[in-house]
Amino acid sequence: MEQGQLLNHLFERLDQSATLLEKEEEISYLEALCLTVDNICNGEIKQEILKDQLTPIYDAFFIEGMTAEDVRKAFQLALLKGMKQASQPQHQMTPDGIALFISYLMDKLELPEAYSLLDPAIGTANLMTTVMNHVQNKPKLAMGVEIDDLLINLAHANINLQQQEIELFHQDALRPLMMSPIDVIITDLPVGTYYNKEIAKGFRVGKGEEPFSHFLLIEQALNYLKPAGYFIGLIPNQLFTADVEGSLHQLIRDEADILAFIELPESTFKDSRHAKSILVLQKKGEDRVQPEDALLVKLPSFKDRQAMAKMIARIDAWFREKNNKV
Repeated sequence: MEQGQLLNHLFERLDQSATLLEKEEEISYLEALCLTVDNICNGEIKQEILKDQLTPIYDAFFIEGMTAEDVRKAFQLALLKGMKQASQPQHQMTPDGIALFISYLMDKLELPEAYSLLDPAIGTANLMTTVMNHVQNKPKLAMGVEIDDLLINLAHANINLQQQEIELFHQDALRPLMMSPIDVIITDLPVGTYYNKEIAKGFRVGKGEEPFSHFLLIEQALNYLKPAGYFIGLIPNQLFTADVEGSLHQLIRDEADILAFIELPESTFKDSRHAKSILVLQKKGEDRVQPEDALLVKLPSFKDRQAMAKMIARIDAWFREKNNKV
């Protein structure tokens, strides 16, 4: 079966099942998608009234030769359909082109052979699973944190359907995390004002009247990184201009080196006001190699292959110089 046909095959079965369950259970499409995956992964249909309709759909789901990435893309299509029906700002997924670029950046880092990976705002796990499907050196331990009830259920479904091993924590990522220090943290930072000012006061960047969630999560990431560990975050372009009091600037100067600031093409985003960049930090530590200059680039359109190839060559050269530095 060709790639496009396989993707359609998988999506259609997810969609058919979710649509039936949505109507019968009187729930949202996204909630029905979670039930669909639960039925498929457990090999049991709990909705007896739909058993005759759902059984042939599930029996035809798995195809020889299908990969975790095929399943991720099909699940993503179903997610997009569900999100159009009940769109919320915090329920937006990281675009595939950006997630793939982050996996490329991870392959450029000098990581331990058995490293740990965390996304403290994992959402539906689309970013995390895309990275895990494409990085050459797979993490030994992968974890995600999510406070939203629906999102963590969707993440659990997404992970299980792909047969990935990612440990999920259902909590506010700005509260204490029950985990050992991490080698790499990747995340698409949720942007906005943090709801709990008392918790925010415990952070260096949370002293103001309107503490920003994205500022706080950067500080929390640095708190939980190992010395010389890496942070790769998708940030709003106005991150540093919004730092009026300079607390984020000072935090990063004290705790980490900026390895790269990569501005993403505006064409990737529906609204240029919401355009983002990728920030790569390395926490200070004895084993780190500090670059002479940070990598500061603006990416061309992902669709412009020639321009993108030139940019990749430039980024490759920067990392070679850094990694070969004695």
